[in-house]
Amino acid sequence: MGYTIAIAGKGGTGKTTLAALIVRVIREKKLGSVLAVDADPNSNLAEALGIEIKETIGSILEEISLHPEKIPSGMPKDRFMEYRLQTAIAEGNGFDILVMGRPEGPGCYCYVNNVLRNIMSKLVKDYDYIVIDNEAGLEHLSRRTSRDAQALLVISDATKVGLKSAKRINELANELGVKIKKRLLIINQHDQEVNKEVIKDSGLEYIGNIPLDNNITKVSLNGNSLLGLDNDSPGLKTLREIGDKIWQEN
Repeated sequence: MGYTIAIAGKGGTGKTTLAALIVRVIREKKLGSVLAVDADPNSNLAEALGIEIKETIGSILEEISLHPEKIPSGMPKDRFMEYRLQTAIAEGNGFDILVMGRPEGPGCYCYVNNVLRNIMSKLVKDYDYIVIDNEAGLEHLSRRTSRDAQALLVISDATKVGLKSAKRINELANELGVKIKKRLLIINQHDQEVNKEVIKDSGLEYIGNIPLDNNITKVSLNGNSLLGLDNDSPGLKTLREIGDKIWQEN
């Protein structure tokens, strides 16, 4: 069964950047097969990993829901949907990626979401690690389109507003009844000591700061893949140092 890392945080905290870097480090360490899941329609995880996506789960679900006549005669609907959803998985160098997207049409997606849930439960068994870049509201986990997570990694800035948002994400996970073994907090793009009382109040285990890194900023602004980031980049080096707390069972 795959080790699931669910990454969340309010917009602008750099969670997608860290999701991409986590995929990179797991691949570099040769810890096992990796499936990256972009579950935030406002995110660009595929771009951060240098992958061009041709279709998303959302576009496929919309097509099937609005045009059921496209299902081949004699083929069970479940089997056709499973085939189409499998085609949405894009292959990278040492990892695969699945982009959820979001259907835009007026159709009803209750049935197709149930099928998607079943397919995702099978998918996670095929990978050693599943890295999910979530919306702040954890919609992907709340719909149970993926299984429960071994690690919830919340990304925040050092502001009180950001840390309150991190606390709220942790509370939301409780409200949704998501089973999580480890609840972790990273303060991103920050070089100084953080208010320990505010961190403690979040209910998350603080595992460290990722320093402000101009190399990462430059790569992101240019829309380039973080897989090409220099190995000596301070942010990447720090992630390697604290990463075992994220992707190891204990």
